[in-house]
This record gives sequence, structure tokens and C-alpha cells, in this order.
Amino acid sequence: MSLIASDHFRIVVGLGKSGMSLVRFLANRGVSFAVADTRENPPELATLRRDYPQVDVRCGELDVEFLCRADELYVSPGLALATPALQAAAARGVKLSGDIELFARNAKAPIIAISGSNAKSTVTTLVGEMAAAAGKRVAVGGNLGTPALDLLSDDVELYVMELSSFQLETTDHLGAEVATVLNISEDHMDRYSGLPAYHLAKHRIFRGARQVVFNRQDALTRPLLGEGMPCWSFGLGVPDFKGFGLREENGEKYLAFEFQNLMPVRELKIRGAHNQANALAALALGHAVGLPFDAMLAALRTFAGLEHRCQWVRDLDGVTWYNDSKATNVGAALAAIEGLGADIEGKLVLIAGGDGKGADFKDLRDPVAANCRAVVLMGRDRELIAQALGDAVPLVRVSSLDEAVQQCRALAHPGDAVLLSPACASFDMFKNYEERGQLFARAAEDLA
Repeated sequence: MSLIASDHFRIVVGLGKSGMSLVRFLANRGVSFAVADTRENPPELATLRRDYPQVDVRCGELDVEFLCRADELYVSPGLALATPALQAAAARGVKLSGDIELFARNAKAPIIAISGSNAKSTVTTLVGEMAAAAGKRVAVGGNLGTPALDLLSDDVELYVMELSSFQLETTDHLGAEVATVLNISEDHMDRYSGLPAYHLAKHRIFRGARQVVFNRQDALTRPLLGEGMPCWSFGLGVPDFKGFGLREENGEKYLAFEFQNLMPVRELKIRGAHNQANALAALALGHAVGLPFDAMLAALRTFAGLEHRCQWVRDLDGVTWYNDSKATNVGAALAAIEGLGADIEGKLVLIAGGDGKGADFKDLRDPVAANCRAVVLMGRDRELIAQALGDAVPLVRVSSLDEAVQQCRALAHPGDAVLLSPACASFDMFKNYEERGQLFARAAEDLA
């Protein structure tokens, strides 16, 4: 039984991946709906016309009168709620909602909900693998991979969901079994008025949660908690009660829970302090829903990380090459620079630059000075990064990724690592961060 009134009229606003999942969901339940998109030729238009030719679809500038015919608008996360037509419809009493709100109303199994500026995809995937290792029928998706509504099934025992701030803006009551914000740093400042507004959007993930996980090293991740709310923490320090962290014994570093060592850090396939934090966050989330430690640790020992996320590319002449193209904001780049920098013998040669999305790059200066031999800059906002870095390290400006790779080879010494961690979006030069990462890996692999 679907928890949606079928006699009301809905409009799906945005016909991308999540919009198409909404179309399938509503059509399968016999709900009366239409579709609107600000683009003349949205990505899923051909699919909609082929599979649902009866659905009214309006492309181009949003028509407020048309939107006001609906009781509820399901707004794509790619479209800002501040869009004037949406605000005008809301002012006239139309409810603005989204696919995650609809998913939460209809999901019958517990939800593990994961957000944060960085590492969402790694932790979400890892928790999914831990649940599968424990024999759970688990569905993983949301902002990562499969859209939320396409995951709904009576067979699922556990949902592991990556959620973006944009998705959470239209989610009133998620009701997760356990929710976390892994970290908060400036991102999407082209869409938010400032860090406080972004922080508020992220913290909507805690609405209706039965348990929470927070990062002891980032005060902005800790929600205001009601009395008696079960609460777990993770961090790179020594853990205390209900905490996951690192303990050292006889010169060996261990992932630990409270006062118990779980496994040596050296057994992790994923490298860097930031990935140790990701492993601890995943353990905390899994433990909160009752996954056994033996299954979770077995998953950790085999997990090699995700593509474009501090992914090993190759070793050449004593230099290791890493693809962290997914680092599309300053916080993600900082995690890689500090995490990998602490984990190698030499220094980093960093490739950075692209579309900065209005970010302030000043926080890069000290970690770059401490961990990098040089920075190779490219893309639209390379001069903004150069200004922020000043004379911290030598800077080399290039006009292409191939040129960047050649410069890195010349700059790196044995024991160093070359790291593509741009701190920027890719759209000024590439189709997406995946293409940027693939072209980097190919150029690195082509080095003789």
C-alpha cells in the first residue's frame, strides 16, 4: 500500500535521473501527475515520451500558473528551491517536496542515512558491503548510484542511503534508524547564502532519527540531541564510551571501539588518515544497526575504495599516482592532502583547479605548505587558488591535464605521490569529475 493520495495532482519538476524515478513511482501507483523542466531538452525526455506518452510535459521556463494546479511539487535536487517560480507556487500554498521524502514515507525497512561535505559515497558503499557481508538483503543508493524510489522493495531488510544537502532541503521527516553528517566544510556556496544555511540543510537528516553518529573532530556534525537519544561517535583520537577511534599498542595502530582493539590499520586496503576516519564512521553506523563486528571487519579488509576517490593509479620510478577527482570542494581536497600526506615517505605533487563554485581557498595554504612539494594549477579558478596559496610552495600553471601530468612527473622525487585532488568542480574543462579522473589516469598510465 503506497502512502500517497492518488486523487491529488502532482508535478515532477526536473527530468533527470531522480525525476525519472519519480515518474515511474507515480505512474505505477496510478497517481495523476505532470512533468516540468527548465531545460528545453532534459536528459530523460526521450525515455518519458517513449514509456509514458500520456504524461503532460512542459519544457522551458517554469509556468507558475501550471505549477499552481498541483497539490505538491516534487522538485529535483538540481533545481534551487529559491527559483522564483517555485517560491511563487509555495506562496500560494503548493507543497514543495522531493523524492527522498516520498521514499521515507514508503520504505518499510530501517534506513541508514549518510550525509556530509566529503566521503559520503565511500562510507555509504562501505556500510552496504558490511551489511551484505553480514547476510542482510541491503539496498544502497540515493545520491549515489540508484535513485531512492527505484530501491523500494518489500524484500529489502536495510537501506543505506547517501543524501546530499539538496535532497535534504525537500525532506521534512526522514525517520532514519541511524543518521550521520560525516563532516561539514564549505561547498555549494554558489547555492547557499553561507555556511550556516548549508549546515542547516545538512542537519535535516536528523529529523525523526532514532540514533545518531557524529564526528568528534568536527563540532558542526553534532546535532542538538533530545534526552536519551542513542549516540555514537567516531574520530582519529583514542575512543571512549560509545566511541570508535584509533588505539596504539606495541607500536601498532588499531581501529578500536571503546577500549577494544578491532583490527590493525595496516590491514586496510584504503590509504590515508581520512580513509581511517571513513572506516571508523562505517563501523559506527553498522554497529548502531546491529551488524556483527566479524562481518564488518571482513568487509573492511577487502574494500579497495571507490573510483576517483584517492584511487591508486600506478607506481612509476618510486612515485605513486592517485586519482582523487571526486574532490570537488576544498574540504575533500584537504582530507586527501592531509590524509595521504601523513601516509607517505616523501611529499605530494598536487594538481588542483577548475570551477571553484564560489569557494574560499585560504584553508588550503597551511596543509599544502606542510605536505606538498609543488602545486600544478589548471582551470578557470587557478588564479584564485594561486592567490590563496601565495608563496607556500612552488606553483606551476598549465592549460591542460596532459600538460599537468607531464609537469608532475618532472617535479616528483622518489617516495613522493602525485595527487589529482582539484578542490573544484570539473565543468569548466570536462563533462564531469569522472571524465576528469579517467583522463588523468590514462595520461599517467601512458607515461613511459
